[in-house]
Amino acid sequence: MELYQLRGFAAIVESGHLTRAAERLHLSQPALSAQLKALEEELGVRLFDRTPGGMVLTAAGKRVLKSANRVLNAAKALKAEARLLRGDLVGRARIGTLSDPAAIRLGEFTALAVERHPSLQIELHQEVTGVALESVARGDLDASFFYGDIDRPDVTGVPLREFVYRVAGPAEWATKMSLAGWNEIAEMPWIVTPPISSHHRLVQRLLQQHGVEPTTTVEADQETVISSLVESGLGIAMMREDVALQKVAAGTVYLWKDVNIRTTLWFIHQRARQDDAILRALLDIQREMWLIDSDAS
Repeated sequence: MELYQLRGFAAIVESGHLTRAAERLHLSQPALSAQLKALEEELGVRLFDRTPGGMVLTAAGKRVLKSANRVLNAAKALKAEARLLRGDLVGRARIGTLSDPAAIRLGEFTALAVERHPSLQIELHQEVTGVALESVARGDLDASFFYGDIDRPDVTGVPLREFVYRVAGPAEWATKMSLAGWNEIAEMPWIVTPPISSHHRLVQRLLQQHGVEPTTTVEADQETVISSLVESGLGIAMMREDVALQKVAAGTVYLWKDVNIRTTLWFIHQRARQDDAILRALLDIQREMWLIDSDAS
C-alpha cells in the first residue's frame, strides 16, 4: 500500500463523500475510487458502505482508520523532523488557548515560536477547557493550554504552573458573606462556566467536599465574564486568586474566608505524537519559558 492511498482513505472519511474528497485532493473521482479499491483489495476488507447519503465506514473501516491515522501522523512527523534537521521547521500548529492570555503567557510563547520557526504557521483557537481536551484527543488541535485533571489516557502534557482559586463575591455582599457558613453560601446565586469546563468541575468539587450545592446558578462561558458579573453584584464565583486580589484592592470584590482550591495549568498534546518534531519544538519553548526540567516533565 502507498501513503497516498491512506491519505485518500482519510479524506473520504473526513468529507463523507467520494466526490468531495476527490475535489479536496485535486483528483478525479474515478482516480480516487481506484485508489480506494486498490487499498481494500490489499487489506482484504471493505472499508465503506456506499449509501445515498455518502460513504459510511464499516466496522473494519473504523479499525483501519485508527492505524491509518497513526501511519499518516508518523509520516508527517518524519517530514517535520527532516525539516528541523535542516533548520527549517515547516508546517502548521493549531493551538488551543484559554480566556486569560497574560496568565498563560500566550504573547511570549507565540513570539518565541514565530522568531525561532518563521516557516511554522501558528493558529490560535480560543476554547473552553473541556472542549480543548477533546479537540486534542481527536487531533483537531495539535496542542492546547489546559487546566484541571487530564482524564484521558491518550492525552498527556507538560505542567506549567499552579492556579489558586478563591470564593469571591460582590464587595457590597461583604457583611452577609462574612457571617455565612457553607449552607448560606450555597443558597446565594453562583456564577459558573458550562459543565464541560474545568472551572465548573472546580466549583463542584469544592462544594461537594462540604456537602452542599448551589441553589441558583448563572452560566457564563469565560472567566473574565464571570469576574465582571461578580463585580456587578450578580452572584459569587470561584475566581483566580491573582485576579481576585486585584479586585479586592480596587474595592469591587470580597473574598470569603481563606477558602481556596488549587489546580494545574498544562500544555497538552496527544500521547502518540510526543515525538512529533513540531510538538517537540513547541514543548521546548514552554519548558524554557517556565524553567521546567525536561527530565522532570
